[in-house]
Amino acid sequence: MTDIAFTDLQTLAGALLRGELSPVELTRYYLERIERYNGAFNAYLHVEPERALAAARAAEQALAAGDSAGPLHGIPIALKDLIDVAGMPTTGGSIAYHDVPERDSTVTRRLRQAGAIVLGKTHQVELAFGGVGTNSHYGTPWNPWDTETHRAPGGSSSGSAVSVAADLAPAAIGTDTGGSVRIPAALCGLVGLKPTFGRVSKAGLMPLDSGLDSAGPLARTVADAAVLYQAIAGPDTDDSSTHTQSPEDVLARLYDDVAGMRVCIPREYFWEDVDPEIEAAVRASVQTFADLGVHVDEIAIEELDDVAEVRARGRLVAVEAYLNFGAEIKADPDAFDPVVLSRIMAGESMQAFEYLNIKRNNQRLRERLAGSIRHVDALLTPTVPLVAPAVADLEDAQCYAETNMLLLRNTSVVNLLGLCALSLPCGFTRNGLPIGLQLIAPAFGEQQVLRLGQAYEQATEWHQHHPDLEALEDDSAG
Repeated sequence: MTDIAFTDLQTLAGALLRGELSPVELTRYYLERIERYNGAFNAYLHVEPERALAAARAAEQALAAGDSAGPLHGIPIALKDLIDVAGMPTTGGSIAYHDVPERDSTVTRRLRQAGAIVLGKTHQVELAFGGVGTNSHYGTPWNPWDTETHRAPGGSSSGSAVSVAADLAPAAIGTDTGGSVRIPAALCGLVGLKPTFGRVSKAGLMPLDSGLDSAGPLARTVADAAVLYQAIAGPDTDDSSTHTQSPEDVLARLYDDVAGMRVCIPREYFWEDVDPEIEAAVRASVQTFADLGVHVDEIAIEELDDVAEVRARGRLVAVEAYLNFGAEIKADPDAFDPVVLSRIMAGESMQAFEYLNIKRNNQRLRERLAGSIRHVDALLTPTVPLVAPAVADLEDAQCYAETNMLLLRNTSVVNLLGLCALSLPCGFTRNGLPIGLQLIAPAFGEQQVLRLGQAYEQATEWHQHHPDLEALEDDSAG
């Protein structure tokens, strides 16, 4: 195999299994690209080439002996820098944290068990508290879809998305508390899956909100996202929240016919202040689903009218974040980004009765919504209302705050209401910036959104587009 660039996991896995490509060759390819281009894209915070190559050599020996661990055997993967990897620092994108864990997180361990190779730890919004993708300490990763204008990659899993979009990794793992996988997936032209809370273990992940955090894949195709999700999901004795559901084999039905499934477009909430090009692209996807035999209709969801109540649940994230980071912030506030610090400190003053009341009302809202969408396989919405903004435009504090809230609006509701969702490419603007559509399913409906996403992806060609990095590569070569 001679052309590795922007190749999906399934193709790479087949080449590895047939001996057309070795894990060492593949790992060296990505390490060389990281060395050459990470200075421009700022996707990684920490890379250990020798450890990655040692793991690749072990994977190569296993394959030579006829021993494959599965579809990720010998595949290099990037991990967000709040996911523990034994012997690598976990910073959470902050200068205040630099602990080196002795144990892998459950996610890391399961990826290794599946044969994956850890390339390194990727950039992120400090403490994962933000949707734009900026970081005042380590700089803001560069969205590869515009090599002339520095555009935001989306957050908080900014580096994970940029590493895949810029071909510095074939896939990556991020985390999603309010949209932190799906927002960068949409802005960077990728597939991103937010699993239902409890599907993937949080053990060994730096927490933001322990009642919402969920690790999920960022990949080039829906099938790649499904393979990664399958590898990391399932009950874990170190995380009691994973014990509510039995493991599910999403790969077994990934390619099943979707004819007869029902996709609904909510009339409320998700279409406010949406860029016209985004709305046109997402609504155009309706015809594709209809051609696949999917029943598509509009639906009124009264629960979404309670948007103020739903968004109020976001204030509880600040309480959880203050619980997790408040002591360190009080000890050394200057070590934290002022914007992130203010978001966390907003959780200090909430009274107990207010906290409990919002949680109780939100649980009731979840139960009502579950009844309203029980006959729906997925809701179809824009992932985010706007395309990747220029970083220079975000220097104004008010613009930054408004952009952050807009980027989080369509995604955070999914977390707050206990649902799962998939973001995947559905088009491009006139300026060549990616547009993402979001498929939202009821709790534990990962199999549904992945099936629908796979069918849509195969009926379109959006996932086959990649950033044009030729000019950048020519400059580097020169």
